[in-house]
Amino acid sequence: MVKITFPDGSVREYEQGVTGLQIAESISPALARNVVSCGVNGETVELNRPINEDATIALYRFEDEEGKHTFWHTSAHLLAEALKELYPGIQFGFGPAVENGFFYDVMPKEGDVISENDFPKIEAKMKELAKKNEPVVRREVPKAEALAEFKADCQAYKCEHIEQDLEDGSISTYTQGNFTDLCRGPHLMSTGAIKAVKITSVAGAFWRGDAKRDQMTRIYGISFPKKSMLDEYLQMLEEAKKRDHRKIGKEMELFMFSERVGKGLPIWLPKGTALRLRLQDLLRKLLKPYNYQEVITPGIGGKSLYVTSGHYAHYGKDAFQPIHTPEEDEEYMLKPMNCPHHCEVFARKPRSYKDLPLRIAEFGTVFRYEKSGELHGLTRVRTFTQDDAHIFVRPEQVRQEFENIIDIILKVFSIFGFNNYEAQISLHDPKDTEKYIGSEEIWTESENAIREACREKGLDVHEEVGEAAFYGPKLDFMVKDAIGRRWQLGTIQVDYNLPQRFKLEYTAEDNSKQTPVMIHRAPFGSLERFTAVLIEHTAGHFPLWLTPDQVAILPISEKYNEYAKEVQKFFDKQGVRALVDDRNEKIGRKIRDNELKRVPYMVVVGEKEAAEGLVSMRKQGGGEQATMTKEEFAKRINDEVAEQLKAAEA
Repeated sequence: MVKITFPDGSVREYEQGVTGLQIAESISPALARNVVSCGVNGETVELNRPINEDATIALYRFEDEEGKHTFWHTSAHLLAEALKELYPGIQFGFGPAVENGFFYDVMPKEGDVISENDFPKIEAKMKELAKKNEPVVRREVPKAEALAEFKADCQAYKCEHIEQDLEDGSISTYTQGNFTDLCRGPHLMSTGAIKAVKITSVAGAFWRGDAKRDQMTRIYGISFPKKSMLDEYLQMLEEAKKRDHRKIGKEMELFMFSERVGKGLPIWLPKGTALRLRLQDLLRKLLKPYNYQEVITPGIGGKSLYVTSGHYAHYGKDAFQPIHTPEEDEEYMLKPMNCPHHCEVFARKPRSYKDLPLRIAEFGTVFRYEKSGELHGLTRVRTFTQDDAHIFVRPEQVRQEFENIIDIILKVFSIFGFNNYEAQISLHDPKDTEKYIGSEEIWTESENAIREACREKGLDVHEEVGEAAFYGPKLDFMVKDAIGRRWQLGTIQVDYNLPQRFKLEYTAEDNSKQTPVMIHRAPFGSLERFTAVLIEHTAGHFPLWLTPDQVAILPISEKYNEYAKEVQKFFDKQGVRALVDDRNEKIGRKIRDNELKRVPYMVVVGEKEAAEGLVSMRKQGGGEQATMTKEEFAKRINDEVAEQLKAAEA
């Protein structure tokens, strides 16, 4: 018999060799119908994998992240099986599950091209194969046998993968129908659970991500156990198109990109700059009770600074290359991180235990070299500004400071309506020591400090091994926007390593020299990414205190342009942000255009308004309409802003 421990701590005994499916069946038939994979001692495996010793178990349905990964992993293999039938001679690269679906990199034989026109027949073939409900069979084979098998199938990319990446010994393969793939798994037990599929896009992708290698065809798709789920997903995609921050940002004149300036280098236009500054002002107010000291550091630094910090060794390939000056052996780099500069601020004079916590903040602009194909609006750029801070603390202060930062991040989420979020503790991988700096003891201490802080704040967290930064573990916050998409916003990182690398020290109470602990934190993450997510979350309908233009003043005809400008001047004195739309257009066109710009309020002015000092108010979306004095309207706007800010600062 084996003892199986469930997530709630309960324990049941089963016959040795019991499977996840059998355990699900013992609980309820409904669960057995819906479960897609299981976690055994933290490893996700197939439902038919025997359990031969005492273990902890979690049963995953499609709704769980682990379940989706299993489902979409098998769907990637189903896609490959369909492509093999449709395009004889096709070669396969890699085909993983991703956050929203799956993809497969393939190389069609010469003369074959896969385009959007082929999506319907690929989907039809996948559905046809899925209906056969083919079992997905795992095998462990020697490396030589796997190599011979894929050579016989003329799969050159698979053979290269076996020869270069896989160690001698047993290699796992998965077979369904006429398709076999190299794979660690896990997979569904059979393909019949896949009821609805959609091929979403096709793109080019270099083999192994190397621009010097073959360019393959990457085919993206998504699948579900029910057609209704696919319908909901497609509806969400349509809504996402409407909310695309690139489209709305252009309509609202918030930011732009210029090919001459360079790819991935956003230019903030006046309205976007004003919005960004208001975000910064809000954060400054939230930080005021915590005694942060704001600094400004250069946008470049000596290469040796980043060698000392370890960023050059770990991020060198993702950074812009060193800048060589006319001086011999003088090299600078565009700043990839703010933390080395803040270490230098700490080190500028002797520090005492009485000085700690020392909180150094900066809206610091950094530079990262992202590949052209990975750039995407404001969410993936080559320069961005972090709402960054580094707090230097004594070891016994780590937990309290961590809790304070959690409070700040959750306050930001509350202000902007990100009420659906989850937290992830990103841990180091003890099996991959070359990826990290610092001792195992330091990593354990750091990770436990984060766990304790999360427990104290009552945060529901999950842990991910191998996702830590190279210098320390972190707590990342994932928010779901108004249409259910997940975004990573807000991060806190504990760092025992950088202070050691920079030889930072403070004088302790017993006059000994001690090394401080460093905490990195960014509630927004970056102003660029946060703005993009906020645009898509609100569809550009920002809260009144934040929106660039609060009011559009629309004269009915040219005769009332002067009165419209008088109203604008009055509003300006009252602190109300207003624009005058004095184009020679019909009033209906002006209303539609300003609706498109997401201006919350419009006031129409004509003969009666000009004669009596009035404005005719119209709320965004064709809602409330009323006529009132310009004084009454200005008070209404200011009262609404004050109420919003009061709630935000409470």
